[in-house]
Amino acid sequence: MKQLPADPALSLAEGWQRGFPLTPAPYAAIGQPAELTQREVIEMLATLRETGILARIGAAVTPNTAGASTLAALAAPPRRLAEVAAMVSDEAAVNHNYEREHDLNLWFVVTAAARAEVDATLARIARRAGLEVLDLPLEYAYHIDLGFPLHGAAEKRHPCKPADAAAAADDDDRRLLAALEPGLPLTPRPYYDLARHLGWSEAKLMARLSQLIEIGIVARFGCILRHRKLGFTANAMAVWNVPDDRVDEIAGRLAARSGITLCYRRTRRPPVWPYNLFAMVHGRERPQVLASLAGAELATGLSVCDGAVLFSRRCFKQAGARFAPLQRGAA
Repeated sequence: MKQLPADPALSLAEGWQRGFPLTPAPYAAIGQPAELTQREVIEMLATLRETGILARIGAAVTPNTAGASTLAALAAPPRRLAEVAAMVSDEAAVNHNYEREHDLNLWFVVTAAARAEVDATLARIARRAGLEVLDLPLEYAYHIDLGFPLHGAAEKRHPCKPADAAAAADDDDRRLLAALEPGLPLTPRPYYDLARHLGWSEAKLMARLSQLIEIGIVARFGCILRHRKLGFTANAMAVWNVPDDRVDEIAGRLAARSGITLCYRRTRRPPVWPYNLFAMVHGRERPQVLASLAGAELATGLSVCDGAVLFSRRCFKQAGARFAPLQRGAA
């Protein structure tokens, strides 16, 4: 067998974080370059899933192309933080929920089939918690990837491909994305098994998924890894108040920089939240993250803009976006 790095399972998953084969037997296909059998690949990926490193093999969907989503935040009194966080995580439409270093200390993402469901979720959280919820909808995504080089390899930039506005997701597309939420089955013919669940042919499912990738509704299809399990625990959300007439220019330069894993523009909510440009840096050590942000500010002109850095403290929930019908309490 071909010599692989010390952790062949992780190396395999690292190499297939995007561009996962759309062929009837994808696990056999990804095993061939490493001289691994289909069974060996499935067993490796199953082990990574059992240990929590591999969240799933699935689709990273471009926000607001097949449903509606928003980033939200609230200021929970420290003594109530765990209680409020559990309340937020209990909502099925919440797929990410983090404590961050800021007066607004709880940050979460809400994704649903329609904006009305997002609004209902936000209203319910505000009512149950007795706290004001800040709604920060996405205006434009410049870079969304979250694929990580794990063995010191040079980072490859994958600019966010704008979704084709003329090709909105239809009901069948949403059914497909909902079926993919748990991840591609770890079986010899996963697309066939998924298609049978939907009442489709294998060929139809692969063609439909290929089209979603081509038009940019699916930003990335492959292994979704849990970065905190891999040692990326010094993670920061950096924000800036950038003049509207310069934000696209500056954000374009920021998104192209190595180390920036997410970059997007969101709605300001002054006076509570004056910032409109957001970026994420995922790192192993805090000084490394701060140095990366300092270099980015100098190189892009952001050093003259008012900003803030919010490091993550705790992850209360991390899951894929939901496209299946929502049932409260089914988180």
